[in-house]
Amino acid sequence: MLNVPLIAHGHIIEDPDLEFGGRREGTRFTTPDVSRHLDKLLVSSPSSLRELYNIAFEEILDYLGDLGSALNFARNTHMQQAYEMSVQTSGLGASILRKLYENTGLVYTRENLRTIAENSVGVEYLENWVEEKLPNGASYAIRAFGARTAHIIAGNVPSVSALTIARNALLRSDAIIKTPSNDPLTAAAIARTMIEMAPDHPISRHTSVAYWKGGDLALEDAIYQPKNIEKIVAWGGFNSVKHITRYIQPGIDLITLDPKLSSTIVGKDAFASAESLAEVAERIANDVGNHNQEGCVNARVVYVQSGTDADGVKRLNELGRKVFDAIQALPPHQSTAAVRMDHEFVDEIAGIKLGSMDYNVYGCGPEGGAIVSQISEPVDFSRLLANRVCNLVPIDDVRTAVQSINAYTQTIGVYPEALKAQIRDEMALYGCQRVVSLGYASNAVVMSATGVQDAIEPMRRMCKWVVDESCDPAVVPLPSRAPAPASAAEQEHCARRPR
Repeated sequence: MLNVPLIAHGHIIEDPDLEFGGRREGTRFTTPDVSRHLDKLLVSSPSSLRELYNIAFEEILDYLGDLGSALNFARNTHMQQAYEMSVQTSGLGASILRKLYENTGLVYTRENLRTIAENSVGVEYLENWVEEKLPNGASYAIRAFGARTAHIIAGNVPSVSALTIARNALLRSDAIIKTPSNDPLTAAAIARTMIEMAPDHPISRHTSVAYWKGGDLALEDAIYQPKNIEKIVAWGGFNSVKHITRYIQPGIDLITLDPKLSSTIVGKDAFASAESLAEVAERIANDVGNHNQEGCVNARVVYVQSGTDADGVKRLNELGRKVFDAIQALPPHQSTAAVRMDHEFVDEIAGIKLGSMDYNVYGCGPEGGAIVSQISEPVDFSRLLANRVCNLVPIDDVRTAVQSINAYTQTIGVYPEALKAQIRDEMALYGCQRVVSLGYASNAVVMSATGVQDAIEPMRRMCKWVVDESCDPAVVPLPSRAPAPASAAEQEHCARRPR
């Protein structure tokens, strides 16, 4: 049985005090009892972050670059153990996971990190007080400071752990990372590598990783206090985020990266030729099948401007068959047959196969598939769509698809490109948070570079923005010396005076 260590400000604690189950049946692991080590885990004094400001931004990049090299999967036994555990706990196939672990170090390339920092916050604000002048002669300086932060991370892909640690280091923050049951070991493996690489480095000492079962009120009441934590970054599901809100009070800022649903809008140009139809099918398959549809970015409902008459539905069925075939052709490092299938979802698929004339079903077992609506409505279980299964819905007007967008919508893949430019403003008003070219929903490079996620800039939110204001009495009169403001009657008289 694998052990998930507690990493607490440079201390590696491996006591197998408690045993937990992973998110998949039959998976167990041990971990220390976090409540016994709160003295090592919690940073009660904000001044402890001072040592992070003794290192320059370029030194942070040096450190993270070395970390990226140390995470080489072929040599790093901690990452190999994390991979072995993820194979047992994750919803991703072994071939996908192996590629993701092999690529973890790419998060820490100097170019990538500089781009993230510059676009998310601005390196000058992380390094110095940035001064500006106001028209009245006053001046001010702003700097972005790190914070004592708790991260409740998602475990759908191991890169979430890597990105969280990178963000924390770039911002000079202190992090307590709570790992999830579907990936309890990756963040600890990275943090352990940091300690072995540079045990006395401030970033190593300010990255803590722990696993505890969510909802442990006694433990969480002790951790989530303003004297210990200033920011909580929650990637959890609806129930998890709702639970975390019980701890929000003055002094604690909650930043939510909660699960979203993503979809697709395909214009009539898809049917312009056999070549365009094949291309659209492959693009849809990429947005549906990448990482086995485990991410918020993956498409589930695909609205297609095929027309809703008999000819239009016939065209849509042809596209549905091609999408199913394209899903099967995805490379194994990108997508595989389902590792497990939700019982409720399996029952829903069986139901429409058995007794509904409103849907044609292509595949939809562990291999994935396409449900093609024969009416202009998605299946009523669209929120359950998973395992590389999408629902194609015929529409006459793309506005029908736009009006389906709501506050739970994250990514919309659009084809053709010209259509994206036409409808993106309207989609944003309805709640869409990210618009992409069809087939590129999982383009993590662009997502990281923009600094935008779920319609917010999380790294900017993770900072404490402090302003230093300066006024020279010779230029800016003290309030007690400033001329009295004109009365309302005087202002009205001046306004009426002929010019």
